[in-house]
Amino acid sequence: MSKRRRFTDDFKAKIALEALRGDQTLSQIAARHKLHPNQISQWKLQALEGLSGVFSSGKRGAQPSDMDAKIKDLHAKIGELTVERDFLLKEASHSLAA
Repeated sequence: MSKRRRFTDDFKAKIALEALRGDQTLSQIAARHKLHPNQISQWKLQALEGLSGVFSSGKRGAQPSDMDAKIKDLHAKIGELTVERDFLLKEASHSLAA
């Protein structure tokens, strides 16, 4: 029994873009990438449906200040977890020694 194949979003976007260009048929693209033509059609449809969202919001992802705040929060959490780990290691070594 074969495992289910998983594809990255970048790969799906690349294949959908090839299909949207129309330089090759879906069958040709499918054969080259070892995919089923129906899968390519589905990714192409998803790309077309999501395309309007790219232009409607006016944003190109998270704002730099949002990213800076998230990074600062994550660094604080890393610091907390490091202190906890060090404390627990110290306590564990004391309890083993006793």
